[in-house]
Amino acid sequence: MDTQGIEQMLSVLRSTAAQATGKTAETAAAPGAPDFAQVLKSSIDKVNQTQQQADQMGEKLASGDTSQNLHEVMIALQTASVSFQEMVQVRNKLVSAYQDVMNMSV
Repeated sequence: MDTQGIEQMLSVLRSTAAQATGKTAETAAAPGAPDFAQVLKSSIDKVNQTQQQADQMGEKLASGDTSQNLHEVMIALQTASVSFQEMVQVRNKLVSAYQDVMNMSV
């Protein structure tokens, strides 16, 4: 499972938190750092692509395509399921962090 997108999101969140607390530019994101929205969108697109590929493999197997191996289809479906669950957990953490920030008194 590729965690690069999540690591990039965490990096962006950390740099934003550092900027909000007034820390020096050393802890801020690098000039070429990816945009948070782009990282989030690419992660969602990757999960969507994984699910679509697994669905296509399942449909081919169900239609009688002998080139599809049952084991490979089941692994693809499970990978899609796990990646979706991971995305939901990341979303839950982001919503929780947003609520925490909104409840802070300034």
